[in-house]
Amino acid sequence: MVFQQIRPQKGSEIVLQHIKAQIEEGTYAPGSKLPTVVDLAASFQVGRSTIREALSGLKAMGWVDIRHGGGTYVVTQLPTESNGLFDQSESLQEVQEVRRFIEAGCATLAASRRTDHNLNVLREILFEMEGSLENEEESERADIRFHMEIAKASQNALFIGMMESLTERLQLSMKSSRRLWFFAERASAEKLLQEHRDIVEAIAAQDEQLAAEKMSQHIAKVDQVIQKLANTSTDASRQASFNN
Repeated sequence: MVFQQIRPQKGSEIVLQHIKAQIEEGTYAPGSKLPTVVDLAASFQVGRSTIREALSGLKAMGWVDIRHGGGTYVVTQLPTESNGLFDQSESLQEVQEVRRFIEAGCATLAASRRTDHNLNVLREILFEMEGSLENEEESERADIRFHMEIAKASQNALFIGMMESLTERLQLSMKSSRRLWFFAERASAEKLLQEHRDIVEAIAAQDEQLAAEKMSQHIAKVDQVIQKLANTSTDASRQASFNN
């Protein structure tokens, strides 16, 4: 007999699954506010960092909305088979693959062709990002502008056209990417901002190889998180089947 290996679960993954089950069962209705991090930590008898990581995971999966200074709320429209993150993962991963090739190329050309105006605009966007660290919607808009400006800095009409044609998909991709990035890194918006700064510095230094590497690394991280979350979901299903 061959047994399937079940990966030991982290505390945050167990908490995530419990809260998700409570939402599915109706304990926390769509639009309702979850208990505070302090109360959840006391309820589950775990540290606050474990609760925050679990909530970040639920946000990445589309189950909750974390409002800065306002608490955590169950989304009004719960994920379904047609709109859940895992069911979209293949589509998201395809967009990520396209982004990696296109944007690495844009960064390479931008490093050799950028103008002072391009650099000024990129630095202005970084300034906007820094000023909107606590505002998710403004941060997302600045993020999209950042990547579009690098395409413009490539001075290549085809690259610019490809990025513009992907605008709608890029917006959805970047929104998901940011959520996944925060979950994977357990990081703050400041760390994500630093990745953008590193890309601009490489472009400013006209280091084509470094600019491409920084951009590829920046985008590739999300692919790893998609797989991580997918594995978490699969392990949970296996564990549930095993318990039954």
